[in-house]
Amino acid sequence: MSFFVHWRHPGTWKLFRLDDRLLLIIFGMIVGVCSGIASVALNRSLAAMLEWLHPFRHIWWGFLLPGLGAALSSIFLNKIMKEGAGHGVPEVIYSISRYRGLLRFRTSFSRLISSCLTIGSGGSAGPEAPVVISGAAIGSNIAKLFSLNDRQRVALVGCGAAGAISAIFNAPIAGMVFSMEVILNEWSAVNIIPVGIASVAGTEISRILQGNQIPFSHHQFNIGFLDITACLGLAIVTAIASILFSRMINYVHHRVDKVFLPAWVRAAVGGCVVGFLGFFLPVVLGEGYTPVRAAIEGTFTPGLAIVGLATLGKIVATALTLGSGGSGGIFAPCLVVGSFAGLTYHRALSLIWPHVAWTSEGCFALVGMAGLMSGVLQAPLTGIFLIVEVTGGYEVILPLIIVAAISTTICHYVEPASFYLQELVERGPIRRPRTDAGILANLSLKELVDKDCIRVTQTMLLRDFLQAIKESPNNCYPVEDEETGDFLGMISLDDIKPYLLRSEMYDAVPIGQIMDIGPVVASPDDDLSEILGRMEAQYLSAIPLVAKGKFIGMLAKATVLEHYRQELIAQTRHLKT
Repeated sequence: MSFFVHWRHPGTWKLFRLDDRLLLIIFGMIVGVCSGIASVALNRSLAAMLEWLHPFRHIWWGFLLPGLGAALSSIFLNKIMKEGAGHGVPEVIYSISRYRGLLRFRTSFSRLISSCLTIGSGGSAGPEAPVVISGAAIGSNIAKLFSLNDRQRVALVGCGAAGAISAIFNAPIAGMVFSMEVILNEWSAVNIIPVGIASVAGTEISRILQGNQIPFSHHQFNIGFLDITACLGLAIVTAIASILFSRMINYVHHRVDKVFLPAWVRAAVGGCVVGFLGFFLPVVLGEGYTPVRAAIEGTFTPGLAIVGLATLGKIVATALTLGSGGSGGIFAPCLVVGSFAGLTYHRALSLIWPHVAWTSEGCFALVGMAGLMSGVLQAPLTGIFLIVEVTGGYEVILPLIIVAAISTTICHYVEPASFYLQELVERGPIRRPRTDAGILANLSLKELVDKDCIRVTQTMLLRDFLQAIKESPNNCYPVEDEETGDFLGMISLDDIKPYLLRSEMYDAVPIGQIMDIGPVVASPDDDLSEILGRMEAQYLSAIPLVAKGKFIGMLAKATVLEHYRQELIAQTRHLKT
C-alpha cells in the first residue's frame, strides 16, 4: 500500500527497483491482466453484435451491413481517433523498431471499437490483431506512467501482446511464442520470464471470465505413414495459399489507395462487396470460427468444389475488408483459409486415390491451419504452438512441424518479408533491438560529427593551405565558397602530393583547381547504417555531413565504431541486470 501512495518518493522507488527482473515480472502480470480484460471485452462485444445483427443478414439489404460497419469503423479511426486503419501488429513492431515501444494511450481502446464495428457487421477479419495492439499500448502506457526505461517499456509492450493473444485463444504458450518470435523478434532471457507471466495472467483472466474451453475441439486422429507423406504436398498447397493471401491483401490495399474517394466511402464499398459475396458463400463473413470447427470435426458437408471456392472466397473477402480500410487482423482468416485448404487437399486425395485409407479430413484441416499461419507470418513456432493449443491436437505434432517448416521456407524464398513486415519495409529499414541497425539507430549524429574542422576556400593558394593544416591530424578538409559559404568539395593530402616537391607551384595553384568536386557526402536525414555502407563501398574512413548545401562536420568511421562498441556494452550490461 505504501508503494502506491508514496511511489514517487526517491528512496521507496530506488528500493523497489533494486531487482529489475522482479520489477518486470510484477508489471508483466499487471499488463497481462489488463490485456486479458481487453480481449474478453472484445470477444463478448463481438458475440453480442453478431447475435443482434443475425436476423437482418437474411433480408435482401443485408449485404449493406458489412459496408456500414466498415464505414463507421473508418470514420471512428480516421476522424474521431485520428488514427489510420491498419492491421495493428505492424504498428506495434514499428513502434519497437523506431520509437522504442512508445504507443499512444487511445490506441489501447480505439482498435477494439473499430474492429468490433468491422467484424461484428460481417467483415472478414479477426479480432486478434486489435487486441494485440491494445495490449501493447497498455504495456507501453503503464511503462510511461511509472517512468520505466526504454528496454523495460519494450518488454512490457511484448507482455501486452502476449497476454492479449493468450487470452483470446486460451493459449498461453502460443501467446508467449508469438510475442518473442514476431513482436520482439528476440529470445533474450530477461524478456521470456515477464512475457511468460503476462501470457499466464491473460489466460487466467480469460478462463475466469469465460471458462476454460478449447476453441476447436476434435476427435482423436489416427495418423499413418502415408498421411505424413501426404503432408509434404499439403505444405506446398498452404505455401501457395499463404502467398496468394498476402499478395491479394496488399494488391487491394494499393489499388484502393489510388481511388480518389473519402476513406469511409472506400471502406463502405469494400464492405458491401464482401456482404454481396456472403450471400452466396456465407462462410466468408465474420471471423469464421464456426466453419473451422465444422472442418476440424469432419462435419463440413459441402463438396470439393464448394470447399475450394470457399477457400478463394475467404481470401478475397479478407482482402476486400482489410484492403479497403476495414479494421481487424489476419489470424482468424488464416485459420479459416488454412482449414479449407486442408479440407480441399484431403478431398482431392480421396478422389484421386479412393482405395487409400486416409486419416480423417479434420486432421488435414487442422494441419492446414498451421501451414497457412506459419507461411503468412513466417513464424513456424507460432503456427505450431497456436494450433496445438487451440485444438488440443498433440497427436498431430509431427505433421504440424513438417507442414509449418516447409510452408515457412517456401514463403520466405518467394516473399523475403513476412506479411507484417512487408508494410514496414516500405516505410524504411526495420531496426530490431540489439541488432546492428537497432544499435546504430540509438546513436545520435550530433554526438558523432566532428565540427572542429579546418575549412578552406577555393581561392586559397597551396602555400596557405599547407600552412593552415601543418598541425592538423586530419587527412581531408572541406572546401567552401568564400562568399556564400556553400560546400564545394573536399581536398585531401593525396590530392596535393603531386605538388609537394614542386615549391614553385605553391603560389600558382589554388585549392579549387585540385579539389574533389564530387565527393561522397551524407545528410543528417540519412540512416547511419546506410552511411556506413556508403563508406564501406567507397573505402572511406570519413565522410562530410552536408545539409542544404552547407558543411556541418566530418563523420569518421572510427568514431562511429567506438560509439557502437560503447552502446553494445551498455545494452549487454542491461541484459545481465
